Amino acid sequence: MINYPEKAVYTYDDLVDILRILRAPGGCPWDREQTHESNRRNFLEEAYEAAEAFDLDDPELMKEELGDVLMQVLFNIHMEEEAGRFTTDDVTDHVVRKLIFRHPHVFSNAKADDSEQVLVNWDKLKRQEKGQRTTADAMDSVARSLPALWRADKLQSKAAKAGFEFPDVSGALDKLDEETQELRSAVQSGTNFEEELGDVLFAAVKVGRFCGVDPEAALTKTCEKFIARFRKVEEAVNARGEDMSALPLDELMALWNDAKEQLR
Repeated sequence: MINYPEKAVYTYDDLVDILRILRAPGGCPWDREQTHESNRRNFLEEAYEAAEAFDLDDPELMKEELGDVLMQVLFNIHMEEEAGRFTTDDVTDHVVRKLIFRHPHVFSNAKADDSEQVLVNWDKLKRQEKGQRTTADAMDSVARSLPALWRADKLQSKAAKAGFEFPDVSGALDKLDEETQELRSAVQSGTNFEEELGDVLFAAVKVGRFCGVDPEAALTKTCEKFIARFRKVEEAVNARGEDMSALPLDELMALWNDAKEQLR
């Protein structure tokens, strides 16, 4: 048993100490067994939970979830400290140098009169820093662990900056129609479902970019809308004392349309 001192307020240093204790001999067996790979899902889940706290604009929840994210960051850094590959100071040194390099309008003589120019400069400096000679190199560096809709959006943004873009949304809508027809053909022929569905989703993201819509946010809202409508259908069926699975589809769709009207 380790008697950690009680304090009125625990600090960042206490968090670092606690994590080291948990990973040390005599600490927690589960914590000691973790690797980056085994902890990967936990890391991502904590980041998403923090994002939900932002969406809710809930300061108490933000405090909790950002604490969990900070813990995950330090936990993974500590694994590397144990392995002797790098330290917390190595991590902070790297990010500070990057921030100074990518903000020459603040720390040097470069000009950036608005946020748009800041982003243009940021992209140029990032490519210089990472040795990306082509747009394809920059695309290839977009993390494959991103949600696919966000990754598609980032890839399309980089292509657009290189001039590979429809002149307006009508071209994007035509492409979406074309890909939808190819998906229909794939279903009819019984081949290439995954490829053609992926093309439809990619084309839909392109339309969203022209409309200024975050594809991940749009699909998230649709998921919430689907739950709310389904709940109404389920409540209507239950109120009649019937089994949803036994009802014909046309009757369920009629209830679905009623739910749409109720929730407008």
